[in-house]
Amino acid sequence: MATEPAAKKAPNRQDFVSGAEVRWCPGCGDYSILAQTQKVMAEIGIARERHVFVSGIGCSSRFPYYMATYGIHSIHGRAPTLATGLKCARPDLVVWIVTGDGDALSIGGNHLIHTMRRNVDVKILLFNHRIYGLTKGQYSPTSEKGKKTKSSPLGTIDYPFRALSVAIAAEATFVARTVDRYTQHLQDTLRAAYEHRGTAFVEILQNCPIFNDGAHAYATESDMKGENVVLLSEGKPLVYGNEKDKGIRMAGTVLEKVDLARDPEARSTLIVHDSARSDPTVAFLLSRLDHPDHPLPIGVLRRVARPTYDGMLLAQVETARRGRTPDLAALLAGTETWTVDGA
Repeated sequence: MATEPAAKKAPNRQDFVSGAEVRWCPGCGDYSILAQTQKVMAEIGIARERHVFVSGIGCSSRFPYYMATYGIHSIHGRAPTLATGLKCARPDLVVWIVTGDGDALSIGGNHLIHTMRRNVDVKILLFNHRIYGLTKGQYSPTSEKGKKTKSSPLGTIDYPFRALSVAIAAEATFVARTVDRYTQHLQDTLRAAYEHRGTAFVEILQNCPIFNDGAHAYATESDMKGENVVLLSEGKPLVYGNEKDKGIRMAGTVLEKVDLARDPEARSTLIVHDSARSDPTVAFLLSRLDHPDHPLPIGVLRRVARPTYDGMLLAQVETARRGRTPDLAALLAGTETWTVDGA
């Protein structure tokens, strides 16, 4: 008598844990990001063979070795390029890019912005600890102005990139920020990035205990984060503070803080969060808020729908296969020719 095939076991986190020894410094925020990513991969329920993690160079770029999925450890700053080609060749794959603030925003900046501009269906996880960790403590594109490091002993004179501002200006269709220590929030954000069709850009604030310990303490320590972080929640007003007595509203063309304890009536003027606004103005203004002058927004700033580059490319390929492209011989023998006078 025929027997029923055994039901497939639901995946768990261990199914996404490779056998490679994890080699980051003790206390590094990468451990938390890795653990939450593996947990979310299991919850997504897609076979490991359909996930690919592509990295560049840096501490974060060891990530593919620790995932029991396919992976590519590429060259400095070029992970978006390889990921774009892979997604276009294999649209059935879920392609993740793991990068750092140096890898993505310095040597890889041009590759990053054009991936977002094109809206390639890839998920970009940018680990930001505001320092070069792998090369032992030089300042990075996100280091604060005046920071003293091995490469800026008198203090950096550079103005730092705001990663989310770069992403929104580059037309990314999903832009979010989370924190290595916010484990549930990190999981929710990774899941939302996966569910988005198009380029999903996620900045993950992460601690480097060796070369930049406490870089984000204002957003992670229990005695500080309440007053320094505004959590973005769909359809809810932008309220923060230990007593939820502060808020954010529009004031002309800028955002301003409001003391609700002094002016309770101002609650009705607060911005109600809507990441799906077609106009990116409010999302961009939120991306400019930063500690210590303003609370730091954490959550999904922007989430809009737009056709993907890989989807449109495949549509063109299908059109070409059906013989609907212009005749190549006619193009080569066209009338748009020029004679160059060699005299």
